[in-house]
Amino acid sequence: MSAGPLVVVGDALLDVDLVGSSSRLTPDAPVPVVEDVETRERPGGAALAAVIAAQATGREVVLVAPLADDEGAARLRALLTGRVRLVAVPATGGTAVKQRVRVGDHSVVRIDSGAPAVTLGELPAEAVEAIRGAAAVLVADYGRGTTSDAAVRAALAEAGGPVVWDPHPRGADPVPSARLVTPNASEAARVAAAAGADAGGEGLAAVGARAEALIRHWGVGAVVVTLGARGALLSYGEGAPMVVPAVPVTGGDPCGAGDSFAAAAALALADGAVTGEAVAVAVASAGRFVAAGGASAWDTSPVREPNVAAEDGVSALLARVRNAGGTVVATGGCFDLLHAGHVATLRAARGLGDCLVVCINSDDSVRRLKGPSRPLVTAPDRARVLEALEFVDAVVVFDEDTPAQVLDRLRPDVWAKGGDYAGADLPEAAVLRQWGGQAVVLPYLDGHSTTALVERSRV
Repeated sequence: MSAGPLVVVGDALLDVDLVGSSSRLTPDAPVPVVEDVETRERPGGAALAAVIAAQATGREVVLVAPLADDEGAARLRALLTGRVRLVAVPATGGTAVKQRVRVGDHSVVRIDSGAPAVTLGELPAEAVEAIRGAAAVLVADYGRGTTSDAAVRAALAEAGGPVVWDPHPRGADPVPSARLVTPNASEAARVAAAAGADAGGEGLAAVGARAEALIRHWGVGAVVVTLGARGALLSYGEGAPMVVPAVPVTGGDPCGAGDSFAAAAALALADGAVTGEAVAVAVASAGRFVAAGGASAWDTSPVREPNVAAEDGVSALLARVRNAGGTVVATGGCFDLLHAGHVATLRAARGLGDCLVVCINSDDSVRRLKGPSRPLVTAPDRARVLEALEFVDAVVVFDEDTPAQVLDRLRPDVWAKGGDYAGADLPEAAVLRQWGGQAVVLPYLDGHSTTALVERSRV
């Protein structure tokens, strides 16, 4: 693992969301009238990728990007100050500004301004030095000419760490030294067709064939085709491809998901991961990014809890259920070895409402409760198993001895526990009463417990 920075090279944009409400159409045309508009600005393109990376790591992040001398560039610089180290490349052509008019979570129209391409000046020595000393380089190509510049390409060919290239239909081909190229499905199909190597189709076989064709066409180390909700397919050009499924995400804003994916892959490679590991990390990261609000939530500091497997997106889930007038159900426990008793309780709990959040004890919490030999399964793995159940909507890991604090955060309408508590006043009941929640006991399959399973395995 190199101690150098992650360097992001590419086209920096200024993204603007004009967010308002709408309850009527204009009398002269069937278009919505958007009122009470709030303006929200954020870095876009390579600048967004750099900020996402900086939020996810303690490693220095350097952004090498062309910037013109105009108002848009000044606003972009202000957004980046204190977040990433900016090495600006002098350029003409104006800052690209992309404005989305949104009503709630839906875009009504996008208005673009600024020249479609820039002309770069001389590449600063500081930029060349940063690329050569990078732990990894992420090229975020947005088709404005940065990746076509001879000086930029020469510097990338001598990068100090692995290069991850996020391509664009109007951009240049990746440099052959790129470790990983990350087209989405439509980009992969377009390039493969232009190279005369696309037989058509949308199945995994067709996607894999395109990835192999792109590796031959570009001469790069590997290609991962991102497939949105289907995950991603990674090919090294021969042998069976690796497919990484995505955890389903309901709602969220997919804007910026590709930047999140590429940034996570580059950071993982910088930290010493092999390519397959980096892709798996990137798929998970992109899912969390979308669930947390996507690019619209770019300035929200992520919750970094190394022992929490799956809390991302819980707030959005609860908000959707409550806005629809639904009932939020939660349950909890160690869930060290998932058995038939757990499954029966979880299925019954989900039947009490419109979503089920499972609160599980962290590894340290389990050790305090069960002794130094437990847990048998780590919290991230326990959460993954629970998330795979169709009747579990989210998993939250808590580090305390009781779930009182996490319940106060979630404020479920119903707290359900297995029937080994029948006839007793659940310890969480007093907490639930603070907001009018109800604690209930569910039928329990007698004779099923992790402790009993462990004892039988020792016989």
